[in-house]
Amino acid sequence: MQTSELSRPLIFRRVLLTVDADDPNSSIRAFRYAATMAHDYQIELCIVSVLEDDDVNIFDVMTPGKMDKKENDVRQTVEDYMTIAEKLGAEHVTGLTVGAGDVDDVILERVIPKFKPDLIVCGSDTEEASHRVPGAVGLRIAKRAHVSVIVVR
Repeated sequence: MQTSELSRPLIFRRVLLTVDADDPNSSIRAFRYAATMAHDYQIELCIVSVLEDDDVNIFDVMTPGKMDKKENDVRQTVEDYMTIAEKLGAEHVTGLTVGAGDVDDVILERVIPKFKPDLIVCGSDTEEASHRVPGAVGLRIAKRAHVSVIVVR
């Protein structure tokens, strides 16, 4: 065992928090954890939410204004979380919203390369989530990400 490696601190400087606009219960504890880290360690926090493919159907796309409303709801959710994080003392907070897509693919292929986090914090989807399997998004991100992932339950 390499004791020199064990004695080196593991420090995260850029935290990516994923929030689900449709399942706030899954995001609350993950948010509290990420916001606490951002405040206590004065590190960067990026809050991201993705408009999920499962939340969009052909009628939404064809109805004028329907997609804009869905995108605005996701954007507002991120802005609300950012405001609260700043009130809690986090100083380096940014937000990202991404149009319709598969959540884990969007985060892994578009968000991570853009923000370059060294830690991803996800909530564990609850039974009320639109996903087929509770907890699936956090699990898929944890399996495929090349950075550390914490799924907060």
